[in-house]
Amino acid sequence: MPDLEKRTDYILEMKNISKFFFGNRALEDVHIEIKYGEVHALVGENGAGKSTLMKILSGAYSKDSGEIIFDGSPADITTPQDSQKLGISIIYQEFNLIRGMSVSENMFLGREPRTMFGTIDSKRRNEEARHWLGRVSVKFEPTDLVQDLSSAQAQFVAIAQALSKGAKLIIMDEPTASLTNKETETLFDLIRDLKSQGISIIYISHHLDEIFEICDRVTVLRDGLYVDTNEVSAIDKDSLIRMMVGRELSNEFPPRMASPGEPVLDVKELSRQGALSDIHFQLRKGEILGIYGLVGSGRTELVRALYGADKRDNGSVALGGASIDIRSPHDGIKHGFGFLPEERKLQGVILGMSVANNVTLAAMDKITRYLMIDERSELKNTEYFVRSLNIKTPSAHTVVQTLSGGNQQKVVVAKCIFTDAEILIFDEPTRGIDVGAKYEIYILMNELTKSGKSIIMISSDLPEIIGMSDRVLVMWEGRITGEFDRARAPLSQEAIMKAAAGEVAA
Repeated sequence: MPDLEKRTDYILEMKNISKFFFGNRALEDVHIEIKYGEVHALVGENGAGKSTLMKILSGAYSKDSGEIIFDGSPADITTPQDSQKLGISIIYQEFNLIRGMSVSENMFLGREPRTMFGTIDSKRRNEEARHWLGRVSVKFEPTDLVQDLSSAQAQFVAIAQALSKGAKLIIMDEPTASLTNKETETLFDLIRDLKSQGISIIYISHHLDEIFEICDRVTVLRDGLYVDTNEVSAIDKDSLIRMMVGRELSNEFPPRMASPGEPVLDVKELSRQGALSDIHFQLRKGEILGIYGLVGSGRTELVRALYGADKRDNGSVALGGASIDIRSPHDGIKHGFGFLPEERKLQGVILGMSVANNVTLAAMDKITRYLMIDERSELKNTEYFVRSLNIKTPSAHTVVQTLSGGNQQKVVVAKCIFTDAEILIFDEPTRGIDVGAKYEIYILMNELTKSGKSIIMISSDLPEIIGMSDRVLVMWEGRITGEFDRARAPLSQEAIMKAAAGEVAA
């Protein structure tokens, strides 16, 4: 651990870092300096170059030019092993943990302690894991399976693993994306403790409020270029957003101008054992219906049952006054439902396929002629969505995996619309995307409802629920505990939170 008297010195200096892919700029002459024992935020819109810079630091990518100095000495990082040997660890948003293995097996995978006979020493491995887990103050056992842990617990396993490797600098990529507010506070306490030990943190997050709560300084990238570095205490949220997007965003949410019409969807007595109980609600034409609840409240289970991804035990669904039977996603699509799932990379897009293939995937009959795909029709339809949704992609043939998170999200939206969906279900539509891309998604939602489509939006972000919803349904333990209508009274954060805690609204 570095001498804390040297806190003003830099543990990391990345100077004039450049990286190009097929002639396209990802980074050009970017620099960042990290002090000993500081929490340093790295922010920017999707596609700004944050991930590329961190992949160069972690050895996943090689730089085209530039210099890296770590702990006072020049560093030649060409592989992840080089990075780890220096004491650099990265914790990705999707944890690199094997769910079917125990905590200790994950922590020491590939570097297991051995007995004198060369076999794995499980007892010693568990003892060492228990020591490092104690450093992050967790209360589960090294023998527990990762699949049985919460997202927060898995996060702490990844941090304990980094510490066990001698980490001096830990990169945290969207660390609170799947955490509750309470779990986030626990993580922040741990980050403060690590900081007090002289360990440096690079903190990447689209939740700007977190930057001001936990970080000391912030570096902004935009379009692969360095913008500025500031003490967090010297700037405010508005100025940070201006640096990130290069333009003024006068409001976090665009005004809702829609006037919802007659009910288009009527759900009654929807139930599923262990998940949902006696759900009743209506959705109106041109409406954004927000669904809010804490983790485990049944929000996602509700829309999956509605879409046909999960079966339901009881209940009826009527569309335009006519009863419909949805038993599968195919039925859902047939009846005009489109679903943007929470896990877009696992359930929303096929990362290895092109933009065009993804956009048309759920309605291939529309581009098929005589059992063959009409590639000209596929390309024409995809280019329409690329223009109308402002999808930033080199071409319709570009592999989706290479796009930023916000643009991947727009590809899923395009896929929903291409099915002729009239009812769009958006589960966490802006999770993991930057403030500029969020605003574009909000504008798109407004335009969709203005054209007569209806949206059911699930979000864990309460300001987003209040800022974008015409009505809000609140869930707790699989049932609806509150309904709030903007047309009757301003949406109240306090009232919504009370309903989310199980207090039935009057």
